[in-house]
Amino acid sequence: MEAEELGNGDDLEASLISGCSYFEDDRAAHVRRCLSNTTSQLAIIGSNLCPIESLDYELIENDFLKKQDWRSRSAARIMQYVILKWSLCFLVGALSGALGFFINLAVENIAGIKFVVTSNMMLANKYGWAFGVFAVSNFVLLMFASAITTFVSPAAAGSGIPEVMSYLNGVDAPNIFSMKTLFVKVVGSIAAVSSSLHIGKAGPMIHSTACISSILGQGGSRKYKLTSRWLRYFKNDRDRRDLITCGAGAGIAAAFRAPLGGVLFSLECVSSWWRSALLWRSFFTTAVVLVVLRALIDVCRSGKCGLFGQGGLIMFDVTSADVTYHLVDLPPAIILGVIGGILGSLHNLLLEKVLRVYNLINERGHFYKLLLAALVSIFTSCCIFGLPWLASCKPCPTTGLSEPCPSIGRSGNFKKFQCAFDHYNDLASLFFNTNDDAIRNLYSAGTDRVFQKSSVVLFFVATYILGIISYGIAVPAGLFVPVILTGATYGRLVGMLTGSHSTLNHGLFAVLGSASLLGGSMRMTVSTCIILLELTNNLLLLPLVMLVLLISKTVADAFNSNIYDLIVKLKGLPYLKSHAEPYMRQLTVGDVVGGPLQMFNGVEKVSNIVHVLKTTGHNGFPVIDEPPFSDSSVLFGLILRSHLLVLLKKKQFLYTRRLASLDASKQFSYDDFAKRGSGKHETIEGIELTAEEMDMYIDLHPFANTSPYTVVETMSLAKALILFREVGLRHLLVIPKSTSRAPVVGILTRHDFTPEHILQVHPFLLRSRWTKLQLGKENLFQIFKGFI
Repeated sequence: MEAEELGNGDDLEASLISGCSYFEDDRAAHVRRCLSNTTSQLAIIGSNLCPIESLDYELIENDFLKKQDWRSRSAARIMQYVILKWSLCFLVGALSGALGFFINLAVENIAGIKFVVTSNMMLANKYGWAFGVFAVSNFVLLMFASAITTFVSPAAAGSGIPEVMSYLNGVDAPNIFSMKTLFVKVVGSIAAVSSSLHIGKAGPMIHSTACISSILGQGGSRKYKLTSRWLRYFKNDRDRRDLITCGAGAGIAAAFRAPLGGVLFSLECVSSWWRSALLWRSFFTTAVVLVVLRALIDVCRSGKCGLFGQGGLIMFDVTSADVTYHLVDLPPAIILGVIGGILGSLHNLLLEKVLRVYNLINERGHFYKLLLAALVSIFTSCCIFGLPWLASCKPCPTTGLSEPCPSIGRSGNFKKFQCAFDHYNDLASLFFNTNDDAIRNLYSAGTDRVFQKSSVVLFFVATYILGIISYGIAVPAGLFVPVILTGATYGRLVGMLTGSHSTLNHGLFAVLGSASLLGGSMRMTVSTCIILLELTNNLLLLPLVMLVLLISKTVADAFNSNIYDLIVKLKGLPYLKSHAEPYMRQLTVGDVVGGPLQMFNGVEKVSNIVHVLKTTGHNGFPVIDEPPFSDSSVLFGLILRSHLLVLLKKKQFLYTRRLASLDASKQFSYDDFAKRGSGKHETIEGIELTAEEMDMYIDLHPFANTSPYTVVETMSLAKALILFREVGLRHLLVIPKSTSRAPVVGILTRHDFTPEHILQVHPFLLRSRWTKLQLGKENLFQIFKGFI
């Protein structure tokens, strides 16, 4: 089978759910997409593989499209296309802003009501009832989220960022951008985050806005009578890729009210292909998000949105307005970066181990997925409600208060919990809040004496562990907010230990701690820096945040990869990195290309085409011209499976083996070859042909891509990988060094560049395979020995 069809089609991030996403009745129609592939990387121990196809980002050039493509039409048509692109970007931004507001509104009210009811029972000294209401509320919310994820759309589990990354890299995984996935992502994330689980809504927000972009970019819908000619311009993977890139940036802008951070996040983290025009459209989209969010939040200032606005308002505008720092503050910042890099890499290592264990549980069936979610919910509720009892009560400060003490019926730093009326429980102020409000409390300026060291240490250990075990169950869940929260706790702890050795307040240390852990876990630098600065509304922190991020990323890179790369690998998604492994330079493309190669003549018999399509899973076929159509055997071009299916369905056949005399543009339209929406694929089984039609011929010349990318078989595999990824190819033809051989010796697809395939074909490379630097004694000795 062609190597591009590999990986796992379902989401393995939460539950790491395995298996094909088609029901038994649809198995025959989708047999090509659900054949196993033994040479693909496994999506985790014991998982069942569902093949994944690549996307057609390459611009096809042939005789037919030269006359039908909009690029060869009038200036008015081109203007329509440009207007459509900007209009869709505006819609993505507006809908993303509204969705971000709705999710925050729902979480604040659902979680707020739960905390208020529980606090009222505790005020009445009904502690047993309070715990019961709290635990049952969390359990019901999480089980609802887990149930709809498990039974309605498994692809909605997890954060969704690995799926968006892979799609923009050229991987077409089934159902990741469907309407069902969008619904479950939104509703499930609201319920899961409201259940006090230590997960975030930023990742699901990015996936949701990418779903919105994909749905808007489907090119219209016959089902809903949206068949305008304008909408048809987007029926190709290239334009959909651009729109989904803008959607990913809009998700960050909606989650953190950080428009510049959203643009840079798309550029640095999720996008594999970038250009200046895309930068402008992404910037416009995130700007629309910000305007919509601001307008909707202003509406809530009048008190019409329930509890929304009394706690987290997306932006944590709480740090010092006048930040001053000196040379004495650099050592603590460096220590924050080093320890953050170590903690971040450890976080990634532990999370990878937990996901592997969770998969062994979840692959046993739906009941075990729900059982795992239930156990995590109960454990989390016991920790959140039980651990604050270990903290001692503190008397309320008498001066310098910017909020009431104790905080009753609202978020704040002075939760009463079990204390007397004029006292507060500082650990409850962190645990008994939404994650957003807990971050707000840790970032607060002028609160150096509010929290005890023992409480911060206990909260750090708990959030570090809860953030790891909460990620991987079958619910929509993000990593951004838990990592920010844990980093803020660790940063404030460092600030407490530093004491008088630094001029920074503990709130600023919390911001730097978040930066260090984000750099250590996610390894993003520029986008994380800007997101944190927009999140805290404090540009004066820029130098220190930059320093901490650079150090933490450098330290963490010495141990393992960033968390999203690890999850992509666990999922079995064939993601191509931007660099080639050194061992690839020892191989040529001819060393990895496989066979047998299926080719078609320029004028091919219908029965031969049908036989090849039914017996192979290839999506691209070289078209060869032989005498009498050419002087010798030469490569004419490449034709896609989808285009062959259109030709068979239209049945514009020839009775004899000759060139077609009629103009193809009169028999076919551009819409016939436009790519259908995500997850919608034509199959050869759905086309019925008579015996007479099977003996006829098709002239493939007008429809074959006459300018496919080709490489000589002696090119290094590393060089071919860079070409394949940078151009966004699906097929790369390999031609022989000698003219005495066949015009094509093979086709390179995404699978041929995966380490699993290369090391299986050439196992001797395992002994010389380059690995990341490990900070052991022997390695350190060798490093410093080289400088002597």
